[in-house]
Amino acid sequence: MPERRRRTVRDLRRTNRSVLLRRLYFDGPLSRQDLARETGLSPASVSNVVSELIEAGLVVEAGSVESDGGRPRVLLKTAAGYGHLVGVDVGETRVMVELFDLELTQLAKADLPLGDGGHDERAVVRHILDGLPAVIEGASVDPASIIGVGVGVPGVIEHGPEAVVHCQTIGWDGVPLERMLREGMGGRRPDLPLFVDNGATSLGQAEMWFGAGRGHRNAVIALIGSGVGAAVMIDGSPYRGAAGSAGEWGHTTSRVGGAPCRCGSRGCLESYVGATALLERYRAAGGPAGTDEEAALAGLLADPSDTAAALRDEIAEHLGAGIADLVNLFSPEKIIIGGWAGLLIGGRMLDRVVAATAAYALRQPFAQTAIELCHLGPEAVAVGAATLPLAHLLDRGGDPAGAR
Repeated sequence: MPERRRRTVRDLRRTNRSVLLRRLYFDGPLSRQDLARETGLSPASVSNVVSELIEAGLVVEAGSVESDGGRPRVLLKTAAGYGHLVGVDVGETRVMVELFDLELTQLAKADLPLGDGGHDERAVVRHILDGLPAVIEGASVDPASIIGVGVGVPGVIEHGPEAVVHCQTIGWDGVPLERMLREGMGGRRPDLPLFVDNGATSLGQAEMWFGAGRGHRNAVIALIGSGVGAAVMIDGSPYRGAAGSAGEWGHTTSRVGGAPCRCGSRGCLESYVGATALLERYRAAGGPAGTDEEAALAGLLADPSDTAAALRDEIAEHLGAGIADLVNLFSPEKIIIGGWAGLLIGGRMLDRVVAATAAYALRQPFAQTAIELCHLGPEAVAVGAATLPLAHLLDRGGDPAGAR
């Protein structure tokens, strides 16, 4: 039996800092009395920890409220300007690097098309490393203020001593992305927290914290872009499975022996509702041959032709059936549709998708599940990636350094 590590006074203090910091971050402004009542910590512990957080610059006063018969109570909140977070979205056609303050207000953005290099891992790393100084300089912030960098990528992330990415659809087989990024950074900020995770999982965390999933514990966040993925959130945390590959919803089978998929299989859901596959069929049926996927999908959804109408019927049925699988498997409180293509499709035909879901799902779990669109917009993967170093900061009670 492994030896249980003894908790030290430092561990206890960090736990208390984390509990109070999280409460202030998500529910502030709050008074010291509120914090004591809601966390169960003693007023003396709250006072001591709050003093430490104020001295560190992580917490600031935010006015006061009247109390019953006593002095006004001072309200506290986290300091948006304490530091900065970077979120990176490695998408199908571009790398998006965004800089945020601690409240996740976007301060700068670098949009870097992948071009002819495609998803060559060296080209992706170069784009990320080019984007970091671009957003730091664009927002005129001190590089030392960066709390951490989160990177959202497609595929399966192997979380070992370093993050390794496996993604058949873009030709990545065991790409040591974290090591490549650290080597590319050279000796600059060797202690900078760096996190790599699946883009849909990152989006799911952001939606649970700040978007359509806020206030819920069990939800599935579907990411539909050129490809398709999902984050299964159980009791507020992502379900990853034994190998970290849970959530590859796009590669569940929608039709046995059906259309070829980029992963090498046939009949995957992605080959019926992913934007790349949809637009290939649209062009083959006579649709316009433009290269801008977003404009082309918007055109398909608005096209009055019989060909486009038949494709829309297919989208609604396959997407509804795929969502019904999620309802029957997980019985979530909510299913949230995100991603640029998911928001376009949902904005035009969510009612039809919900009707198809009802036709394929079991009645009782379907009646308990709400289906709606992502609240954080089409660039939510970068926001989600920025929550990775933010979560690390909150877990460590405001100390961004140290082992992950």
